[in-house]
Amino acid sequence: MVTCLGAEGNNLVFNAKLADASAEEAYRSLTVPVFGKGVVYDVHNSVLMEQKKFVKAGLSVENLRAYIPMIEMETKNYLSRWNKKSDVQDIHKAMAELIILTASRCLLGEEVRSKMDESFAQIFHDLDGGFKPINFLFDDLPLPSNRLRDKAHVRMRHFFIDILKHRRETGKVDSTDVMQYLATNCQYKSGRNLTDTEVAHIMIAILMAGQHTSSTTSAWAFLYLARDPELFDKLRQEQIEILGSLDAPLTYDSLKQLTLHDSVVRETLRLRPPILHIIRKVVRDMTIPGTNYVIPKDAYVQCIPALTARSDEFFENAEEFNPHRWKDYDLQNKDRDDDLVDYGFGALSASARSPFLPFGAGRHRCIGEPFAYVQIKTILATFVRTFNLELHNNKFPECDFTTMMVQPKHPMVKYTRVDC
Repeated sequence: MVTCLGAEGNNLVFNAKLADASAEEAYRSLTVPVFGKGVVYDVHNSVLMEQKKFVKAGLSVENLRAYIPMIEMETKNYLSRWNKKSDVQDIHKAMAELIILTASRCLLGEEVRSKMDESFAQIFHDLDGGFKPINFLFDDLPLPSNRLRDKAHVRMRHFFIDILKHRRETGKVDSTDVMQYLATNCQYKSGRNLTDTEVAHIMIAILMAGQHTSSTTSAWAFLYLARDPELFDKLRQEQIEILGSLDAPLTYDSLKQLTLHDSVVRETLRLRPPILHIIRKVVRDMTIPGTNYVIPKDAYVQCIPALTARSDEFFENAEEFNPHRWKDYDLQNKDRDDDLVDYGFGALSASARSPFLPFGAGRHRCIGEPFAYVQIKTILATFVRTFNLELHNNKFPECDFTTMMVQPKHPMVKYTRVDC
């Protein structure tokens, strides 16, 4: 494994030529058994770019507008369980449950959301068990967790396919969820429509890829807020100033104006990005520009964007959680004119030299970024209307580096209802 550090190292890995380094070769053994065949890293990169374009179109601004009331309602319903004046809760467990409820309601449809019972939770748990680091190194070891993973994949695939068949039989094809968009509106350049199996596998990929990243980010955000309770008052005050009251319904346009809420999410992603390093497999000898160093074929190369995000070179007092820094950061970078490139799913900045890359860069940049911000900000805005948080026993959790995502250890918080 060759590690490339700094902004130039990030750019080298994210924008490596397809002929030099491959994300598909790096991640296939880990993801294909979970996501399924014919999607994401089990297809040629050109096909993956088409699939990303399909999903990105399904996450249109029109649909994002429709999702916010759904997320707000799901959050209120979930928080109604916290019905004591004050109590202690595992915030990461809570966010994991809430994220899958909101994501399923918006992206997968009301049929999936209505079936979020214990049986589906077990299927999800077994499928999630396939994301073990050892599966990155070895293909399909005969482990008990892999057997459960494979059975869960089949059950979840049929779960989605059955919903699509039922919708066609009943004529219900007007849903705003991404699954319906993929089944109805998407066609490859070859003229072929997506099959139900491909749709199901893409939906599994969306569900699995977004679950841990968003739930982990949400949990860390609330932990940082619990460490600095004054921020709760500032967030509430921002809502009152922008929305008029804490009872006003949240909308897409009003959410965009809640800049402190946005900065809290960005600062959390800066200090606690769910994924620390990005890996590629070298498919031919790869020379590092400006040097005589050659990374040999079949080696792996990685960058660690989390390091630049925590560097004093780019962020003053970088280890400090300070959401107010983003106002100045945006002013300083507003005139940056990066070249735009369309890899097949819409134009985006070709540069990966930014010190802040929580959603990646280049052709593999995460297309779920707009939904992630909408989802997390809506949950945050709804939460602070009802509760204050403080760290349980005044202890800020350590990072758990044994998991695929960097999650908090023992993330217990004490909540208190605002109206008490």
